[in-house]
Amino acid sequence: MDTFWGPDFAALERADPEIARVLLAEVDRQGSGLQLIASENFTSSAVLAALGSTLANKYAEGYPGERYYGGCLEADRAETLAVERAKALFGAEHANVQPHSGAAANLAAYAALAEPGDPVLAMELPHGGHLTHGSRVNFSGKWFHPIGYRVCPDTEEIDYDEVRDLALAHRPKMIICGATAYPRLIDFARFREIADEVGAYLMVDAAHFIGLVAGQAVPSPVPHADVVTCTTHKVLRGPRGGMILCRAELAQRVDKAVFPFSQGGPMMHAIAAKAVAFREASQPEFRTYARQVVTNAQALAAGLEAEGMRPVAGGTDTHLALADLRGLGISGRDAETRCDLARITLNKNAIPYDPERPAVASGIRVGSPSVTTQGMREAEMRQIAALIGVAVRSDPDSAGGASRLADAADEVAALVRRFPAYGRQEVMA
Repeated sequence: MDTFWGPDFAALERADPEIARVLLAEVDRQGSGLQLIASENFTSSAVLAALGSTLANKYAEGYPGERYYGGCLEADRAETLAVERAKALFGAEHANVQPHSGAAANLAAYAALAEPGDPVLAMELPHGGHLTHGSRVNFSGKWFHPIGYRVCPDTEEIDYDEVRDLALAHRPKMIICGATAYPRLIDFARFREIADEVGAYLMVDAAHFIGLVAGQAVPSPVPHADVVTCTTHKVLRGPRGGMILCRAELAQRVDKAVFPFSQGGPMMHAIAAKAVAFREASQPEFRTYARQVVTNAQALAAGLEAEGMRPVAGGTDTHLALADLRGLGISGRDAETRCDLARITLNKNAIPYDPERPAVASGIRVGSPSVTTQGMREAEMRQIAALIGVAVRSDPDSAGGASRLADAADEVAALVRRFPAYGRQEVMA
């Protein structure tokens, strides 16, 4: 069968050698270093094939059976598969798989549940929240009235008493829980109780941990929330994109908030890739993977602590850890730069009550999804923590520091050769 179904890299090399070189260089970058960004992962070749398919050509405004264009039979089939698989995987009454991103899913959730000017209670960005949880530079802070809750100064975990006090004082239309840099489990039942007490909707932004939910490694927010927004990449290991899960009675409002309110035509190739990822996440092997992601994150956090980097909140229950570098006298910005020179990709990150501005930060955030996909386990996490320790202590402007960073980069290269990510032939075939 000679039907074109996926990417033809040879054609790309002929048509645009400059972009072809960029893609090849990115394959080499991902495969030659350690990828510890908590919000990244390696998709399967099957997901990549769907992303590169001819569904990218199809305009399919609307929903299955109710499109505004003809020729949507296969698009309908792809989206229906994605929706049904998502509902089954997460035990949800309704799923919308059209959001282009997690931020787009959050915008639609606001539109479905609140009106401009309504008070919304969510975690403050410096304490682990997200831009769409009320940041003044984001639609959520410009169009709505944000009220922020924080973590306790002593435990660095959510202060549920403060959440309740703020909810009683401000009577928010919506309460949001979920974060981008919070390493502990969230008590969804407690949030549900608070929301019910003040008559608020409960939205859970599960973008970071929804893959762990799929793999049954952490509790699910679906039984407790009115709406759950999430991304389909990160631990879930699908394509970059978003999704909304909700109660049946909110289905029509959510669907209208996605289309036609906030988006036009869906990206059908991405939706097909989401369907592939949901099928992969429903397999027993994915549950084993999700549990190992958590085990690896805990081992990595313990290893960083042994290197003098204090784990925020005392450790992690999820796929990510925050490390406070103030004990080493090194900023998060310098640590990120030095690790990059050692072929270790991670990000600087503010810690709760951080005295530094966000562009400098006092901490780093590390995640285990990608290295776990590569097959690494606890022993490798200890090795990685030691390599991070070498890197953050090495000043690249000194002869000794530059030499140590080069040695660390060589050790990283040897490690990833044992646990390869993508072979060039696999993704460029």
